[in-house]
Amino acid sequence: MKKKAKTPNNNIGVNKKARFDYFLQEKIEAGVVLEGWEVKSLRAGRLQLRDTYVIIKNNEVWILGMIITPLEAASSHISPESQRTRKLLLNRSEISKLIGILERKGYSLIPNRLYWKNRRVKVEIAVAKGKKEFDKRDTEKNRDWQREKGQILKHSNRE
Repeated sequence: MKKKAKTPNNNIGVNKKARFDYFLQEKIEAGVVLEGWEVKSLRAGRLQLRDTYVIIKNNEVWILGMIITPLEAASSHISPESQRTRKLLLNRSEISKLIGILERKGYSLIPNRLYWKNRRVKVEIAVAKGKKEFDKRDTEKNRDWQREKGQILKHSNRE
């Protein structure tokens, strides 16, 4: 029996909508305070990052809207709350840097992806500025052009 090869991609979940709705600028890695049943659910891939955001309250960083669906077997003795507010672990200097960035108009903190690092769960937070409607249309146009260009190159290599 062969052992499964370990992949360098340790992503648990990626917020694909964030790249479409925001201009992502600076990225920061933070730890997440989780309960035991949440870690088991993350290993099973039960995560939703779609409408998630990060706030700073009383010099502490919190993530809101992250949904971790509980497993039936792992959470039988407790009543799990799937969408609770979870604390993020950052250094004091990183928090003060984020506060300085957020004071500028139009910037917010968006979790970009959740991943494993040395058996710990980490979240990549991006400083984001919201896109206007015409920016989103431009993003779609570029994506369609890249797809068409790939298909053209693929067909020309066959001939």
